[in-house]
Amino acid sequence: MKQNLNPRKTSGFGALATATAVLVSLLIPTAHAEIYSLPGAPTAVTSYIGSSGVVVKWIPATDVTPAVTGYVVSAGAGSCPIFVPASNHSVVTMPVVVGQPAGTPFVQAVNAYGFSKVGVSKQSFTVDQLVKVASPSNRVLQLLQFSDLHGAIETGASFGTSLLMSNFEADRKMAAATITLSSGDNIGAAPPISTEFEEMPTIESMNLMKVDASTFGNHEHDRSLAHVQKVIGASDFQWVVSNYGDESLAVLKSGNKAAKSFTIIDRGGFKIGVVGANTPETIEQVFPGNLDYKDASGAKKSIQIDPGVVGVNKAIVAAKAAGAEVVIVLIHQGWTENSDGVAKGLYNNLAAQIKGAAVIYGGHSHQTFSTLIPSGIRSQAPVLLGEVRNAGVEYTRSQVCVKNGKVVGSSLQHVLKAAAPTINTGVVSTVTTADATGAALVKKYKDQLTGKLDVKIGQVSGVFPRGGSPSVERSGENPMGDYIADALRSKYKTDFAITNGGGIRDTFPAKTYIPANTALVRTGTGPLDVTLGDAFTVYPFGNQVATTVVSGANLWKALENGVGGNYPADGRFPQVSGLKFTFDSSKPLGARIVTVTKNDGTAIAKDSTEYTLTTLDYMIYGGDGYVDVFSPAKAKVFGALLDVFVDALKADMAAGKVTQLPTLDGRVKKIG
Repeated sequence: MKQNLNPRKTSGFGALATATAVLVSLLIPTAHAEIYSLPGAPTAVTSYIGSSGVVVKWIPATDVTPAVTGYVVSAGAGSCPIFVPASNHSVVTMPVVVGQPAGTPFVQAVNAYGFSKVGVSKQSFTVDQLVKVASPSNRVLQLLQFSDLHGAIETGASFGTSLLMSNFEADRKMAAATITLSSGDNIGAAPPISTEFEEMPTIESMNLMKVDASTFGNHEHDRSLAHVQKVIGASDFQWVVSNYGDESLAVLKSGNKAAKSFTIIDRGGFKIGVVGANTPETIEQVFPGNLDYKDASGAKKSIQIDPGVVGVNKAIVAAKAAGAEVVIVLIHQGWTENSDGVAKGLYNNLAAQIKGAAVIYGGHSHQTFSTLIPSGIRSQAPVLLGEVRNAGVEYTRSQVCVKNGKVVGSSLQHVLKAAAPTINTGVVSTVTTADATGAALVKKYKDQLTGKLDVKIGQVSGVFPRGGSPSVERSGENPMGDYIADALRSKYKTDFAITNGGGIRDTFPAKTYIPANTALVRTGTGPLDVTLGDAFTVYPFGNQVATTVVSGANLWKALENGVGGNYPADGRFPQVSGLKFTFDSSKPLGARIVTVTKNDGTAIAKDSTEYTLTTLDYMIYGGDGYVDVFSPAKAKVFGALLDVFVDALKADMAAGKVTQLPTLDGRVKKIG
């Protein structure tokens, strides 16, 4: 029997330092030959102090498909992990770092799908025991990384500024050589506490978190280039991007601050090179004109983004020439799913082509993922990959072990704000005391919004969902997609309506909007109170509604675009009204749409017959890849999408109605 692993969290955790508990989940995937799965956890793990480190032994995990490539032996934060190929004996001496904290060794198996749960040693070791075998030739670099924060600086479902600050500070005490990194999309598609103040609260928060470097994501370009320059000027950290080209890179500056293709960070005796790369999808995912600039002669030009890794590899070489002994790459591309024995996604494809990096962090697809990929050189440790979910609900804490100047292993823990029963290995405990400075920053901005945005605009019968693995709004019919598309078609009386699933940025009520009014009902079976702040959080982009015409042929073309790209991670997925369609994502791009009909079942042919359509100005002018399908010359732009949304809710409230969570009606069906 062949079984595909759903694109859930497949990430390794660990760490049993004295102050860190690992709660091992009972949901261990069964590992049988010829069944695609994560590895099972190693068993019978024992350890003792040897002459040159901690000797760790284990019984290997049962063989699985894809095959186990090796084992990571670690003791968590501040320790020096080591990689053992699967072909070697199941015993190794783990190096000990000078100043290493007390802890308990653990072992994880790894394959292409990710890390197993931890096999924990029965023996733990004190600082006094470890110091006797510590060697200055063993060093550990600790990396704290997040991505797709999207301005989630309030503490709630997210860590928020104050808890990220306190957790990062506690982590830094475990290893002197610690740097903090972001893989992009720090801003944009954010709650009002960030968007209403031109995203500056998020940049100020990152400064307080002591972020060292970040690459750009597509949402860093949600506003004009002048805004990007303002962000750079306000940042105490270094922006890095290696795939924009020299001319495009040169315009990303403010005063004496400028984006670079790489940076070198000196920390705890390490020289660390950090290289960045943004997704080329940015070109079609931002509003037309946001990437435009004028060159020295006054000619209009646009930022160019290389889809490959030529610039990344060139920057890695340059970083090493500048003295970097370890290079970290931040790439704003994402893992999509594990299936057919392969970890799939543009992130994985590009990571396999990057040469010379010790760690490659991803982003963009809002998923949890980590694994090790072979370096291609027998004597060289594999490359660590890691990605986190969006909106500040988790971050990664990685250790890179350097012994006698050579990387010999790396490990990764996902640190979660809240635990959930998943296939993850467990939960790493977190600091729960908020940093007062971070809390004060958030409160300063929050106090300016409460009177405006805590206004109740209606009640809903239940939570309108968003997110998941894969995100529901980017992979199929979604209740909010149905609701807003129906509202648009009804208001503008067109044949059809189409919006992009990626425009839905939160649940409703919103997880990342926290009203100051505690009397509002936000949880339970409903009805639930919703506010203007919730509406701004779900639809933060300021898109305008537009009507136009579309031919049957172009409607098919538009829907093909919607289920193409990097499905099921792209925001282009079509949420529709007035029509039904089926698609098969296993088929080639451009040939995935199987049927398109009106609501009554009448087939819509790929011909020149024209229909009226309501959509967004962003999509009419080519956003999310909807190029040359929606007749811009015939378009009429009306008011804001947000106004349509809010007015519909207010109308229900005025009539004494609770707005009902739509029941999915099968207007979008995935087959195959």
